[in-house]
Order: sequence, then C-alpha cells, then structure tokens
Amino acid sequence: MTSVFQITCHFSCVRSMRGYCGQNNEGRSYQKNCLKCLVNFKTAALLRRITQSATPQVSPSTFLAVIFVSIQLFSILSAFLAILEERVLQRLLPSQPNAYIYLPHLKEHEDSLKPIVHLGQRRTGVSLVLGVPTVHRQKQSYLVNTLQSLLFDLSTAERKDIVIVVFIAETNAIFVNAVVQSVQANAGVIEVISPSPHYYPDLSNLKETFGDPKERVRWRTKQNLDYSFLMLYAQSKGTYYVQLEDDIIAKQGFFESMKKYIAYVLSEEWLFLEFSQLGFIGKLFRTSDLPMIVEFFLMFHKDKPIDWLLDHILWVKVCNPEKDSKHCHNEKARLKRTYKPSLFQHVGLHSSLPGKIQNLKDKDFGNQVLFKGHNNPPAELRSSLEKYLSHTLERAYNGVDFFWGLTPKRGDYILITFTTPQAVKGYLFRSGNIETNGDRFYNTTVEVLPTSVSIMPKKVCIHYRSFKNGVAEGEVDGALGEIAAMRLLVHSDSDVWVLLSEVNHIHIIYK
Repeated sequence: MTSVFQITCHFSCVRSMRGYCGQNNEGRSYQKNCLKCLVNFKTAALLRRITQSATPQVSPSTFLAVIFVSIQLFSILSAFLAILEERVLQRLLPSQPNAYIYLPHLKEHEDSLKPIVHLGQRRTGVSLVLGVPTVHRQKQSYLVNTLQSLLFDLSTAERKDIVIVVFIAETNAIFVNAVVQSVQANAGVIEVISPSPHYYPDLSNLKETFGDPKERVRWRTKQNLDYSFLMLYAQSKGTYYVQLEDDIIAKQGFFESMKKYIAYVLSEEWLFLEFSQLGFIGKLFRTSDLPMIVEFFLMFHKDKPIDWLLDHILWVKVCNPEKDSKHCHNEKARLKRTYKPSLFQHVGLHSSLPGKIQNLKDKDFGNQVLFKGHNNPPAELRSSLEKYLSHTLERAYNGVDFFWGLTPKRGDYILITFTTPQAVKGYLFRSGNIETNGDRFYNTTVEVLPTSVSIMPKKVCIHYRSFKNGVAEGEVDGALGEIAAMRLLVHSDSDVWVLLSEVNHIHIIYK
C-alpha cells in the first residue's frame, strides 16, 4: 500500500520538475534529493506492479529472472534521471562551471550565480538580446531615457523578436526596488534582474595597476564582473547578444539595420560586430560564443578594463608573435566588423565612477532624425496648446518639423479639419522623439468626425483609440464614410510638455 510519505514525495517531485524547485530557497540540494525521491518512488511502484502481476502459474526461476531484469532496468532509469537532473540544474543556473575557479568564494553559497528576476516574462528564442547594466549614480540616472530610446520606434514584430535585459548591478535592496519601480515591463520586452548578494567577492584589497588609483581599480574590476554576470544570463535567451550601457541613445531603425548587417556578414568569420566605436558599447556577439568570452573576462577580471580584455581575445586568436603589429592589426580586423554610421551614442556626462566627467561622443553617430514627415491632405489646423518657438503644428503636419507645445491641461486639443472630406483608412500619431521621448501625449484619445454630421458638438465625435507609449495608431471603419475632421483630446493635466513628431493619415483617397 502506498504510504503517505510516498504520495507526498511523489507530488513534491512532480511539482519540482515543473519549476517549483527553481524558486525554492533550498536550491540545488533540494532538487537533487527530490529527484532521488522520485526515482525511489517510481522504482517501488514498478516492483509492486510486477509482484502483483505475477500469477501462481509462473515458476520461481522465471519470476526471479523477471525481478533481475527489472532491477537492471531500474539502474538504467536511475542513471538516466541523474543525467536529467544535471540538465535541469544547468537550465536553472548559468552554465559557467569555471566561474568557481576564478571566483572561489562562489562555492560558499549555492545560489551565488543565480539571478534574481524582478520583472519580465523570461522570454527566450529571440533574435536580439540587449544587455543594459545599471548602477547607482551620484549625480544623474539616464536609464529611463535609454530604455525609451531603445523602444521608441520598434514595430510590433520587432518587439516580439527582442528582449532588453536590465541588470541592476547592486545588492542594495532599496536601490534595486527604486529601479524596478521606475522601469515598466513592456509586453515582455524588458526584463529586470539583479545578482545574488553573494556574487561579488571582496574588492577592498585589489592590486593597483596601470597607474589607476584603488577606487578606479575597484570600479573597473566590478564592471568586469557585472558584464560577465549579464552575459551568462543572456546566453540562453536569443541568437545574438548586444552589449549596451545605461546612458546611451539609439538611432531610429537600429533593429532593422542590425539584422540586415548580420545577414550581410553571416557567412563570414567574425567574433563580434561593432555598432558603436566607443568602449564596449554596441558590441554584438553570437550567444554561442559568450561562455568562452565570459571565461576570459573572469580569468583576468582583476587585471584590465573590459575593452582591453576584449582586444586581448582577438590577439590570442589571430596574432602571430613572430610577425609585426601591422599584421596583427589586419588579422584582428577580420574578427571585428565595424558598421557605419554608428547606431548608438553615449550621452551620459556623469560617469558611474564617482567624480568622473565623461563627455564621450561617437563621431560616426551623426545627427538624429527628430521627426518623420508625410504627405498629408490639405487641412485647417487648430490647437489650444501653446507652441514653443518655431515648432508649430502646421510645420509638423506638413512634414518639415515637429510640434512642441507647453504643458497640456485637461480639455486641450489638436483639431485637423480637412479642406475636402477624406476617405481615411488609417492614422498614426507619434509623440516624443528619440531625444525628448518623455514629452508625450498621456491620457489622450484620437477622435474622428464623419461628414454625415453637419455640426460638431462633442458628443458626435467617435472615439477611436488612446495613446499608448506615446503612439496612437489604428484603422478607421469604412462604414463611417468620408471623414470631415480628426481631433486629439487631452483628458487630464500633464506634468511635461508635449512633442508631436509624426502625423500620418494612411491610404487616403484624395478628392
């Protein structure tokens, strides 16, 4: 008869195999014992079935033979489950066993390499994984603007094929929670993780090298560990990994540009692609190469900055000590391909190293496109919003500038009355731009007025869609017939100005 212990053990093990143990504080030892428990329970159950199925007609010798074969099968099953156990644990923890060689303190705690996931859907199978480490800065945080820049003009299809991993490289719970609160998980696109409190070693007694003071040596050493942890987490999530920083902006269309360039050089030999020439920003790796790269970083994490270590990997791979530096330079150039113009620009002024001013700019980034123009039909334009300088609504509608208005209040509007009624099939209104992405429409709706209504009181305007993440996009029901006007209506006071960077009436039949 099955005991209560066996039943409890069986259900707890099944539960663990479905992911329960991955969240259990007892960690690896619990999972191992649980799997053993499952093997023992299944073994006992199979033996019982054989015993119960035996009939008086079976001779003792035959019965013993069956038992012997069954025991052999159980041994095979146990070995199989042992292999399965290791594979399960490899999925639960980053697969970098040599980390314990270079960071021996990790052996003291079983969860030292296990990330704490705060936000996100743990998405996998995407094309691009963007890694964004962030730390506490004394002067100013750029993280929110960086994320807004990365998300700014991603299409729906692109959002499904990318994941942005924000790594909070701190163990202070108050700071971690503050960052989590400031970052919104956007349909699975953003994940927020932090390290185990046991991940970092003692950094107080590092050897000073290359003339760097102790504080800078500590800063760059920790930075190497931060990159390594983030790469370990990212390696199983997608095909390519892109290293970014928390104080950058992205060029519009960066996702499409990167994928096209990857396809262009796919059949060639390279270790990484450069989409920015500043430091470690914009370096793209195959995730299959990350374990080797991380091991190299960990091996020398106390010795040199991360960009120097990356260059040393190239040297080790292709440079011949018996040939000159020019030959080495040419060989290294084969393994790193540079894309121009740069797709990422450094914008942070205050470094994460306290007291350091870092006004670095990528000269190949060029100027940002701050608006997108379209050939819209003639219309009379009115707005209750006060314009800023020459950034008028007319210039935005005609595709030669963006509209920038002072802080919207409840009831403020933009009214577009077509000179001749139009068969509007769709529309797109985009607020904010790549540099001022916070100046958006919030709690604002798009409304249309069919020509069948000769007067325009509020109640006959048909509400179509609200702005979401600064964008309102949709189709207009053809049953409404021709459209006389469209209106953007603000429903609550805002705390910021508003910038309208794109107005597009899609598939219009002009009259």
